[in-house]
Amino acid sequence: MKDSRKIPVVGDGTWAAIIPFALITSCFALWGFANDVTTPLVKSFSKIFRMSVTEGTLVQVAFYGGYFAMAFPAAMFVRRYSYKAGVMLGLGLYALGAFLFFPAKMTGDYYPFLIAYFILTCGLSFLETSCNPYILSMGAEETATRRLNLAQAFNPIGALLGMYVAMEFIQRRLHPLDTAGRALLSGNEFEAVRDADLETLIAPYLVVGLVTLSMLVLIRLMKMPRHRDTSGKIDFLPTLKRLVAVPRYREGVVAQFFYVGAQIMCWTFIIQYGTRLFMSMGMAEQAAEVRSQQFNIAAMAVFCVSRFICTFLLRFFNSGLLLRTLAVFAALFTVGVMFLQNIWGMYCIVGVSACMSLMFPTIYGIALQGLGEDAKFGAAGLIMAILGGSILPPVQAAIIDLHTLWGMPAVNLSFVLPFICFVVVVFYGHSAYRRGWT
Repeated sequence: MKDSRKIPVVGDGTWAAIIPFALITSCFALWGFANDVTTPLVKSFSKIFRMSVTEGTLVQVAFYGGYFAMAFPAAMFVRRYSYKAGVMLGLGLYALGAFLFFPAKMTGDYYPFLIAYFILTCGLSFLETSCNPYILSMGAEETATRRLNLAQAFNPIGALLGMYVAMEFIQRRLHPLDTAGRALLSGNEFEAVRDADLETLIAPYLVVGLVTLSMLVLIRLMKMPRHRDTSGKIDFLPTLKRLVAVPRYREGVVAQFFYVGAQIMCWTFIIQYGTRLFMSMGMAEQAAEVRSQQFNIAAMAVFCVSRFICTFLLRFFNSGLLLRTLAVFAALFTVGVMFLQNIWGMYCIVGVSACMSLMFPTIYGIALQGLGEDAKFGAAGLIMAILGGSILPPVQAAIIDLHTLWGMPAVNLSFVLPFICFVVVVFYGHSAYRRGWT
């Protein structure tokens, strides 16, 4: 049977339209918080467990690996049931993963945290696979990309909160002993410092687990449009073949892979980049880490403001053209990050964030436009492309672990990887504009 409820159109002035849009938009802030309370902790985990930068990036492998693993199962679930059901399951897994930080802390080992991160991001994969196309469905198709940019604008608000929490409630409260000092600790001394640091680290995750659980209950009790596939059939291979045959979608998945990789690399390794820079200016390691995180927060604030500005500009400019232009500037700023060995390199990273603000939702909207019911599986492919955030950061970390390369700081030269990623996005924006996809 067909679902008899009419899908509200955002902008029609009714609470039936506004409340569902607001609730789903709040989920964008929730996964923004999870992403960016975690990113600075790559450096913290490395220090807490006395590991290399490459080992620390296993956090990102587990985090974004969960997105990859659950994207198509999430799409199949949503197609069989509804967007609301997908959102609820996503929130449930998110909360479960957050609560698992407590038993992970009790083990005193690194790998249980990776399991907790993986489960948490399986929930985020359900959320993104459900929420992005849900927002697209809440109105006319010709304004879908603009509507998604508006909803995505609340993602960096959550991200800003996550970065602030990471700085004020984790990084500042960790034991002040630096990496070199920790390497000299005896076994018992190391365990005491480690356990105290882990106690500090898990607290924000337990709180956000409670918040996520509350959001789950609220959405469960609220009447919301189901917008499900009326047939309920799951034709995986035929749908996949149709999607692969669409150039705007196929190339969009590739562009999204490289974009997400660039985003995660820039926001993760700004800490290593800034720590090296500020320590060269005479700062202690912990103070340099906190100062670097302040720049990371500034970058996210600029990203947030830029998202609203770019959403407004989409009313007047072709989305493909705007995407191409911003990707060109992002690539140029990345060159500055590589070759400037002073505070201007940090300013260039902030500039990169301003350029990135439009990219994810715009690639997403261009790729899914006109796919109809196939958009449910199409969304899953674009969420799987978040795997770029799992694969590319360890490659950059391996470069950083070289310390010096061709007479320059390896952390500077490692930003050649984000540069390559932005070049890929330039080509996708150019194709979208020239081939009339937008």
